[in-house]
Amino acid sequence: MRKSALVLLLTAGSLLAQYKTEPAGAPPSELAPSIGQALQQQGTKILGANGAVVCEVWFVTKMPSGASSPDQNVTLGSIPQGALLGAIRFTNQGSDRRGQAIKPGVYTLRYSLIPVNGDHQGAAPQRDFALLTPAGNDQDASAKPGFDALVAMSTKASGTPHPAVLSIWSAGASDPLGFAKQGDSNDWALTTKIGDTPISVILVGKYEG
Repeated sequence: MRKSALVLLLTAGSLLAQYKTEPAGAPPSELAPSIGQALQQQGTKILGANGAVVCEVWFVTKMPSGASSPDQNVTLGSIPQGALLGAIRFTNQGSDRRGQAIKPGVYTLRYSLIPVNGDHQGAAPQRDFALLTPAGNDQDASAKPGFDALVAMSTKASGTPHPAVLSIWSAGASDPLGFAKQGDSNDWALTTKIGDTPISVILVGKYEG
């Protein structure tokens, strides 16, 4: 029994150690100056079990704010549509929440809500998402593109008619910071803070719907 229990513990430990984080340093030089200056100057690097870099991510120093959204299933309702949330770099080919391939490069992250139109039912418990746009196509940190404009910008990251998206939500005040597996799913989320607000974003994992 002891040997079996030890094997189970070692197996669980190896699964939990599948990913780790390291400091990523300053924001990428590929970003427009106004965007790079709006970001935290120390990012987070996600490493796989083999030491390969999965991605690097930087968030803004201050949580964007505006009028609160009354919509249901919105966890970050005070963030304006299209507001800058951060940036992400894929050294190798990456992927978004839908499993769409994302070419190596640097992308901005901007806030939007998935529409309630029946096409996204069950995609996530919340409607909050971050949309990726190639850094070269996003030059103004203060811009807040509308939904249609942001989707058009993000399709340049996905190379498909659908935007490139990451699932993001407001984390609990007591949730531990760091990169962790989400329950029994295959999702791994980074929990960190933008200003004083804890947030979580799935950086590894594909929605199966």
